[in-house]
Amino acid sequence: MKNFLKNFLIFFTVFLIIAAFFSFYGVSEKKVDEVGLEKLINQIENEEVSAIIIEGDLLKVTLKDNTNEVIKKEPGESFSQLLNNFSIAKEKLVNINIKIKDDRGLNFWIKNVLPYLFPLLILGALIYFMMKSVQGANNKALMFGQSQAKEFGKDTKGKVTFKDVAGVKEAKEELKEVVEFLKQPKKFLELGARIPRGVLLLGSPGTGKTLLARAVAGEANVPFFHMSGSEFVEMFVGVGASRVRDLFKKAKKSAPCIVFVDEIDAVGRRRGAGLGGSHDEREQTLNQILVEMDGFDQNTNVIVLAATNRPDVLDPALLRPGRFDRQVILDDPDIADREAILKVHAREKPLAKDVSLRKIAERTPGFSGADLSNLLNEGAILAARQNKKIINIEDIFEAVEKVMIGPERKSRIITANEKKITAYHEAGHAIVAHFLPNTDPVHKVSIISRGQAGGYTLKLPTEDKHMHAKSEFIEELAVLVAGYITEKEIFGEVTTGATSDLRQATRLARKLITDFGMSNTLGPRTFGEKEEMIFLGREIHEQRDYSEKIAEQIDKEISVFIDQAVHQARGIVNNNKEILEKVVAALLEKETLEKEEFEKIVGQK
Repeated sequence: MKNFLKNFLIFFTVFLIIAAFFSFYGVSEKKVDEVGLEKLINQIENEEVSAIIIEGDLLKVTLKDNTNEVIKKEPGESFSQLLNNFSIAKEKLVNINIKIKDDRGLNFWIKNVLPYLFPLLILGALIYFMMKSVQGANNKALMFGQSQAKEFGKDTKGKVTFKDVAGVKEAKEELKEVVEFLKQPKKFLELGARIPRGVLLLGSPGTGKTLLARAVAGEANVPFFHMSGSEFVEMFVGVGASRVRDLFKKAKKSAPCIVFVDEIDAVGRRRGAGLGGSHDEREQTLNQILVEMDGFDQNTNVIVLAATNRPDVLDPALLRPGRFDRQVILDDPDIADREAILKVHAREKPLAKDVSLRKIAERTPGFSGADLSNLLNEGAILAARQNKKIINIEDIFEAVEKVMIGPERKSRIITANEKKITAYHEAGHAIVAHFLPNTDPVHKVSIISRGQAGGYTLKLPTEDKHMHAKSEFIEELAVLVAGYITEKEIFGEVTTGATSDLRQATRLARKLITDFGMSNTLGPRTFGEKEEMIFLGREIHEQRDYSEKIAEQIDKEISVFIDQAVHQARGIVNNNKEILEKVVAALLEKETLEKEEFEKIVGQK
């Protein structure tokens, strides 16, 4: 439909141009009177005519007073025959200059040929475009089984190198060998080293798997074929396998090169699942990938990079040596890596002198590379809204909270009683977190609604931790139920504001028992095996390896953990009620307390 409208507009424009040309062509500079034959005969009889020019069926008459006239005669009748019909004497014609003007050259073609040729040209053009459209559709039908891989050549603009990828030091070291092989394959082949067929990049979403693959291609300066796993599979049987064959055929012609398959779990899932029906097409595509990776010649410099954040669902045949020889894991960045990533993304952003990327890295534990990029972008947007020329540290801190919790909802109208309950609730969280030894320090307390939260207490770790003790989890449970306990101690009843906290506390307590083996009653073992079979976006199966009696004990043990946390939180709240009241008063006055303001009231942690 889009092509039809485009062609119609082209033809319509050309038609208007030609019509305008004809209209200007037929307009004379002087206005000429059109008269009848009888008047012309009378003028000849009265000897008023000085010249007559014959142009086809038109007679252009010039009178002795320099007046011009036009007379149209009968088609096919000559001027001499016309004069004979009216019996004009020859003496009357002696002093008249009579000229016959023939149509020649362009004028002849325009008047005689073009009116017949122009419709034929339009018809021919229509037929041509129709045939071209049909041919294009046929070509698309023939190309249906060809791969839709995006190719980035050696001289592609915006080339990415390892300098553009911060953090992931170990992953870059692993991939440097791949780059060296692509540059100097003889160095390895002379020692009998086998060419690495594939490298599988594993990591959480946003850790830079695609960026790292492009950096490998940029460092090696070789062609780079990029295709998503979902682009192989279509509704027609055999198309996915055909596209795999075509992709590897193109790659072999461009060798040495890199083939990058993003989200390979779309076609590389474990075969024979049998859930959801009709997995034949996906399995055929996977089989073809396995065959192609095995079918490489020993001297073919083609390396397959693949990325996924779901290595647990991949088929074991993909992971064996000879296919994906190496598995490179990309962890979430630590504080040093986060600072390095922020430096990369801050290159083209005008930051104020007081902006410390180290402080931003401290405030963003658990952020991936993509999250950090989005963080600085949100900070730039917030600064632009206020018509600033540079990005201040306040803009970035505001962006941190916006990304973690959600945007501020200052327009939300709450009653004075709700504001007071929220202040006590958040002050309870902050007080318990401050006085427990193993919890993270409080950086900010606010009763301003943000995202889905009516208020929030922001705790940030002083260092990155990879292992956590049982005591840390118990204290975290106490912090989670602190808002609930504070409401109950102060007002004698609780509100729905503690719903999210209680849900998180229950989930954490269950993990302590079933995943971490931290229950004294049930002992050091795990309970339940989750099988990742996804249907309509939901996990529908969990294999229970314990009895109903054990399930009842798990429920009781969850209550024991939460009761322990409630007891711990209640003790801290009751022992520090004066400090609690001071924090609540400050929150009701200022609505937000930063770390320094909070510690002036409660002291150092």
